[in-house]
Amino acid sequence: MGKFVIKETKTGHTFSLKAGNGEIIAIGGEVYNSLASCKNGCESVKKNAPAANLEDQTVEGFAAEKCPKFEMYADKKGEFRFRLKATNGQVICASEGYTSKASCKNGIESVRKNAADADIVLPEADK
Repeated sequence: MGKFVIKETKTGHTFSLKAGNGEIIAIGGEVYNSLASCKNGCESVKKNAPAANLEDQTVEGFAAEKCPKFEMYADKKGEFRFRLKATNGQVICASEGYTSKASCKNGIESVRKNAADADIVLPEADK
């Protein structure tokens, strides 16, 4: 089972989603001002990821999907990445770079599978 790990930074809070094996599969889309808003970001990923459409922006003339959606794209280095957008179009999490499209798709499926029932782990100071 996956888990959201919240960390405190100098300017607020961030989160990452880890798979059951401890690998980070996505990071939050922003630095949140408060712990409560960071938790809300985690909840938004939990809610949106399982049902999100996949928009493959790596193919020419790709079909635009309705939010919530995973946008899969190639970055400047030629690596494949994804970002998850909520129903309001805001980016709520993003991935690392993958060398293959298949690996990127596996990352998306891992977020779908792990996010829905992931626990939220708070930073030590806030427990």
